[in-house]
Amino acid sequence: MNIQDTMREILRAESEAILNIPVTDAYTRAVELIVDHVHRRGGKLVTSGMGKCGQIAMNIATTFCSTGIPAVNLHPSEAQHGDLGVIQPGDVMLMLSNSGKTSEIVDLVSLARTLYPGLPIIVITGNPDSALARLADVTLPTGGAPEVCPLGLTPTTSTTMMTVIGDVLVVNVMNATGFTRADYAKRHHGGYLGSAARGDVEHGSGK
Repeated sequence: MNIQDTMREILRAESEAILNIPVTDAYTRAVELIVDHVHRRGGKLVTSGMGKCGQIAMNIATTFCSTGIPAVNLHPSEAQHGDLGVIQPGDVMLMLSNSGKTSEIVDLVSLARTLYPGLPIIVITGNPDSALARLADVTLPTGGAPEVCPLGLTPTTSTTMMTVIGDVLVVNVMNATGFTRADYAKRHHGGYLGSAARGDVEHGSGK
C-alpha cells in the first residue's frame, strides 16, 4: 500500500471513529458542571492526563482559557509533589485516559478528593467500564475505536477523538455562557485571531 492509499485509509478510519463517538446526555451534565463551577461560581477547570493524553488535556485547557473559562493543566505526577495545591474547592476536574486504568490519573482522583471531597470529576475515556470511569461524576466515552497505528499501540485515533470531545465541550460552554467576539478579543490581543476578533481584518483562518 502506498502513502496515498494509507492516507485515505487513515482518513476513513478516523472519520468513522469520530462519527461513532457516543452522543449521550452526559455532555449536558458536563457542560452544566463547567458553567456552574467556573462561569457562575468563579472556580476553574483543571485538566489532566498522562503522556499523549496529557498533551490533549493541555490543549483543551488553553482553548477553554481563550473562550472565557479559566483553566489550568495539572501534570498527574507533579501533583504528587506539591502541584496538587493548584486545586481549589470551587474547581471542576477534567481527566483524560484512554484505558481508564492509568495509575497516575486514578491516584490523582483520590488525592484531589482527599483534599476536597465534593470536587466534581469529568472523565474522557475509551473504557467506560474502567476504574477511572467508576470514580467520575460524568463519563464521556470516546467509543474505543482501534488506533490507526500499524502496531495498534501509538495513541492516534484515541487522541483525535479526545480532541474532538474537547471541542464539543468548548463550543457548548461558549453557547451556554453567551461568549461573544468582543469577549474573545479581550483575551486574544495578538496575532491574526486578535485582529479578526477586533474586526481589524476579515475573519478567516490562521492565528
